[in-house]
Amino acid sequence: MVSAGVFVVNLDLFIVNVAVPSLSSSFDGASLASLSWVLNAYAIVFAALLVVAGRLADRYGHRNGFLLGLAVFTVASALCALAPGAGWLIAARVLQAAGAATLMPTSLALLLVNTPAERRPRAIRGWAAIGGIAAGLGPVAGGLLVQADWRWIFLVNVPVGVAGLAAGARVLPDARPDREGPLPDLAGAALLTLGIGALALGLVKADAWGWSSPGVVGTLAAAVVLGAAFWMRSARHAAPVVELPLLRVPAFTVATVAALLFTVAFAAMLFTSALWCQQVWGYSAIRTGLAIAPGPLVVPVLAITLGPVVQRFGAGRTAALGCLLFAGGLLWWALALGPDPQYATTFLPGMLITGIGVGFALPTLVGAAAAALPPHRFATGSAVTTMARQTGSVLGVAVMVTLLGEPRTAHAALAGFRHGWTAAAAAAGIAAVAAFCLHRPAAAAPQPSAGSPAAGVR
Repeated sequence: MVSAGVFVVNLDLFIVNVAVPSLSSSFDGASLASLSWVLNAYAIVFAALLVVAGRLADRYGHRNGFLLGLAVFTVASALCALAPGAGWLIAARVLQAAGAATLMPTSLALLLVNTPAERRPRAIRGWAAIGGIAAGLGPVAGGLLVQADWRWIFLVNVPVGVAGLAAGARVLPDARPDREGPLPDLAGAALLTLGIGALALGLVKADAWGWSSPGVVGTLAAAVVLGAAFWMRSARHAAPVVELPLLRVPAFTVATVAALLFTVAFAAMLFTSALWCQQVWGYSAIRTGLAIAPGPLVVPVLAITLGPVVQRFGAGRTAALGCLLFAGGLLWWALALGPDPQYATTFLPGMLITGIGVGFALPTLVGAAAAALPPHRFATGSAVTTMARQTGSVLGVAVMVTLLGEPRTAHAALAGFRHGWTAAAAAAGIAAVAAFCLHRPAAAAPQPSAGSPAAGVR
């Protein structure tokens, strides 16, 4: 039951990228900057509400939270499919992200509560592997569905959601909720949403408005102010979106920062690969999905079998190698790809190298962040890491929109893609430096004192 809900949420993260060119045609040639918000609005709201939704579910019941999240996600998916324009679609994606943010943490909580302690590590790996499977199927499924109509990429969620609600109401355990502790910081979540949104808006519009324009300068300044207000509120609130004491654990902070930087590059790769295949090479949506699929399909295989490598060489070196491989795949594209379609000799090698890089880097960084914390901080720490990754996804797409711009010639388009892949490779390279600094945590997370804001937070 849990797997079905988690699968559709993860599938939605990958399936929409393939549909972006089709959306442009359907919505009277909407610009790439406008359509980027179909991806970014989802990621921003998902990031901001993840911790808040998880804490609310802790108070009012994981079963209720899971079913509510699945219901909202299902209804929002239907609204996405009915969208008459880009504005409607973006608003529906915001609602869809709210459902996903409620569903994801409750799914893991339900799984762990109902799994014996000795089987929980295996259950967590299985839960995480669902995302890898969805990543592998997402481009192909997206291509198949877009071939018929882009609206099917959202409609496909509806029967799964309806069946899940009917079955979940009967089979999911109704554990007694824990109503102790303060309510989560909803105002802090709003500040985080607005701050990330302002940063993304400034980056997306920089090419059209100009970096020195009042609009770009103002939105970037607003992002800084909102970020500072969010930080100060997190330091004072009894149940903040981000528990700042967690950031004093060096291994957790390093792994989370490296995961954010790596996801900037990862989101840029997914976004540009779909655009390249369809807009430059003229591939159909299904052919684009098949072209992208080999990379994601490598990830779950490596994620499951990588344990001995991490034990021998350490999480830092393993993740750093993955980041460098990913950067190498992007640089290969920047050097090898040209306007003439030569898939087997140019695109496929880069896709396979990036897939191997993801398999080495991302599961290792997520696992290292969780392992740096004591068990009673695992859920909160995992949510913070996921939030950082979603923020990285927003930045990756926003930067690519700016670098690609609105090229008028094939030469300008090629230059834009090469600049984008080089920038994404640089982000992956910086992530490698951060990952290499990772080391096994020598101490558990610092505990909040009785008088601190985080005291009593579960």
